[in-house]
Amino acid sequence: MADRSEGDVQASGAPSPVPTTFTTDDGVTLRGHWWHADSADAQRPVVLVNAATSVRAAYYHRFAAYLQRHGMDVLTYDYRGIGESRPRTLRGFHAGWYDWGRHDTEAAIQEAVRQCPGQPLLFVGHSIGGALIGLAPSHTAVQRLFTMGAQFAHWPDYAAQRRLGLRLKWHLVMPVLTAALGYFPGQRLGWLEDTPRGVVRDWTAPAERLEDLFAHGRGSRRLSPTERQALAAHMARLQAPILALGTSDDEFGTPAALQRLLRQFPHAPAIHWHLRPQDLGVPAIGHFAFFHSRFERSLWPMALRWLQEGRLDENTPGRRLNPPAQAA
Repeated sequence: MADRSEGDVQASGAPSPVPTTFTTDDGVTLRGHWWHADSADAQRPVVLVNAATSVRAAYYHRFAAYLQRHGMDVLTYDYRGIGESRPRTLRGFHAGWYDWGRHDTEAAIQEAVRQCPGQPLLFVGHSIGGALIGLAPSHTAVQRLFTMGAQFAHWPDYAAQRRLGLRLKWHLVMPVLTAALGYFPGQRLGWLEDTPRGVVRDWTAPAERLEDLFAHGRGSRRLSPTERQALAAHMARLQAPILALGTSDDEFGTPAALQRLLRQFPHAPAIHWHLRPQDLGVPAIGHFAFFHSRFERSLWPMALRWLQEGRLDENTPGRRLNPPAQAA
């Protein structure tokens, strides 16, 4: 996987985050960090950051500090089973994408509302983090969303030139090791964080729509056809504007993958923005590097302007892709 190390270290001289804990509605304690401004202001936005699959929340601390410096309160947190929200052992620990969305993302929304009452709630989602917002019961509280490479690992959408290798790595090797050990030992392999078995099963389940990942109970939850239909309808109630950013060298977040997810939010006005590394004169961006501080002056202002004002500058690098056709 792409290098994720650069975002894990707090920048020198950056605001110090305040550790926090909060509890989900099914009794799981989650740990995260707050970046608060110095004084209360009911007009100041509060931003909730949802991580990619099995990436520590610390990876986003530089970006969170950047948003705080530009007048926002920010909450980052680790999903159950990951980083600071990990139990002593993952063997026998039950957690999947449904839990991360329905319970953990929901608890983070409630924490943001509780700590910053009346403030506009904004959302940043990376990879699966941008999909999980759709599972949270209170997703309609969010007023604007920025997503980076947001999709749910439907393997036929992977970049064509890498599809076979990615399928072997993530849809064969990963589930085989997980079945043998009871969890995925991502840290030892240097691929990602150690990952609960249910998350791996959801990741590798074949499904063209997010709710159908939960059809067979292989991961965190088995939903009946009626429950899956209700979940799809719930996702469709999201109406907040979305800026969905994708890059031409993202092997996971391809245009097809991003548009597949956007189709599940048919009432949310969406801008699908496509960026090539050459648009910035850099060799690569990929699935992870947007959150590296080397892009603070080139890419981060795009997200900042969208979160602050719901628009892009005329000179924003890249181009808009056509909105996804909605399924009948």
